[in-house]
Amino acid sequence: MPLLLISFLLLSVIGLVLSLIAHTAALFGLPQPLGSAAWSLHIGIFVVWLPAVIVSNGLARDFKRKDFWKAALRGCPDWMRWLTYVFFGYAVVNFLLFVAVAPARGAGGAGGGANVPPDVFRGFSGHWMAFYSAAAAILYSAIVVSHSDSARRCPNGHPVLPPASYCEKCGEALAEVVYKEVGKNSIEH
Repeated sequence: MPLLLISFLLLSVIGLVLSLIAHTAALFGLPQPLGSAAWSLHIGIFVVWLPAVIVSNGLARDFKRKDFWKAALRGCPDWMRWLTYVFFGYAVVNFLLFVAVAPARGAGGAGGGANVPPDVFRGFSGHWMAFYSAAAAILYSAIVVSHSDSARRCPNGHPVLPPASYCEKCGEALAEVVYKEVGKNSIEH
């Protein structure tokens, strides 16, 4: 299973890089470096998003619905989690700008092909970046959690999120983890 997750993670990262290239070209009003092949990034989202959704549901299964993203991304470093949130925020702002600008310029040619205006690619590529980054973060988190069993548990065995000090189900206090600088950040319990 981890090999399959790694494959989908690599596809997500490739899709994110290609969508960044398409978006940057669109921002500068340049022709698409990927040509009409850039539209295949639409299909790629579904290829990586379906496994990401399945895996995220497994990662968040034992947690409250309001903590879904915390649970699904608990294996990610902070920078990856925040980058995903930034891409989604940017996708919303980018879409609103696209909606405001596209009718004024006439989004003719939006049917696909090579002569699509850069604004149309900018509108779509903002969403591509958000979904590819989320898929990459979820899949990365699943790989880390599967290798490290980083699902913290209270003394009674209930799963708890990393920042929690007490179990939400039974109220038990969690053991404190102290980080010391001895060689390479060792951990004492």
